[in-house]
Amino acid sequence: MENRGLLFIPDISGFTRFVNAMEIDHSRLVIQELLEVLINANKIGLEISEIEGDAILFYKFGESPEPKELYKQVEEMFCEFHKHLISYDQCRYCQCPACSSAIDLTLKVITHYGEFTGYNVRNFNKLIGKDIIVAHQLLKNDIEQHEYWLVTKNLVDDPPHDLAGWMQWNSSAKQTEIGEVPFFYTQLSELKNQISPPPLPQSNLSEKLKMVSVSREYETDIITLFHASGDMGLRHRWQEGVKAIEGIDHVLPRVGMCCCCVTDHGKEMICSCGYSFATERIEFTEMDENKKTVTNFLLEKMSENKIRLTIDFYVPKELIEVFEATEKIQTESQLERSLINLDPLLKEINITEDEHSRHANH
Repeated sequence: MENRGLLFIPDISGFTRFVNAMEIDHSRLVIQELLEVLINANKIGLEISEIEGDAILFYKFGESPEPKELYKQVEEMFCEFHKHLISYDQCRYCQCPACSSAIDLTLKVITHYGEFTGYNVRNFNKLIGKDIIVAHQLLKNDIEQHEYWLVTKNLVDDPPHDLAGWMQWNSSAKQTEIGEVPFFYTQLSELKNQISPPPLPQSNLSEKLKMVSVSREYETDIITLFHASGDMGLRHRWQEGVKAIEGIDHVLPRVGMCCCCVTDHGKEMICSCGYSFATERIEFTEMDENKKTVTNFLLEKMSENKIRLTIDFYVPKELIEVFEATEKIQTESQLERSLINLDPLLKEINITEDEHSRHANH
């Protein structure tokens, strides 16, 4: 059994069109996050041979898992994949075509059992064998839909009918270089109906009072100002009291992302808890890790090349007296200086015409 084992390939359908037709930088990051989701969803000890752009070649030597265990692994990867897409679509800041259409990506899973072996090339472990070729050829088949689980007859003699009540199996075959490879397949789209959108973080502004509000107008466009003010990685460049930003947990910004602000008084976790976008109005909200203070950023287009940024600072009602006595004047002064600090940063940010037009069309 040492040269026989399970081959397990989750493949992101729509990848080629997605990358070729969309913003290349963001499409790459979206796919990178999805591949990491699939890797983290590995619950049965699968090994990774290689990542192949839009697919991961998993393997496991020895006897194949039972169909029920195998299905649980397929279900785990499929659901985590779509949970991530649903969450990102619900929470994303970016309006570019790649981010907007990521929700349309789908997942299929190929499972096959056969002979193969490994060999090392420097630090890389590669697989070789006729069944490696078969597994890859099975990715191209005549199944019309693109969200399915395919199981070859090498793996099961008959389709397992006791896994889920909604599951319906079909049979087909793939002509390969070594002959015809029969297989069974079932659609997985029904699983998406069982996925609930993740809860969004709540700022609970009804439980807080606005203590400070500062505004400033800039001769720029709304997208450039949004990049300058909304990019957490740039926050230390303009916000008074912030010395550095550490540990931004998402490359692509979204509601729920967090980072560590290194301030004059220590470190503080800040999380995004709200966002809305329109061509002439962008609003986003952040709160501290203890959900005590909330900062709301409002960008409004006043004229063709004049944008007003308003920053409102909220505190819990029970802290009003303490805040008014010790921090209100200092906070207001810091925010006013922060708005002035944005001026030179805006001149450094270069937003392409394509990006402006993409935002303008959403």
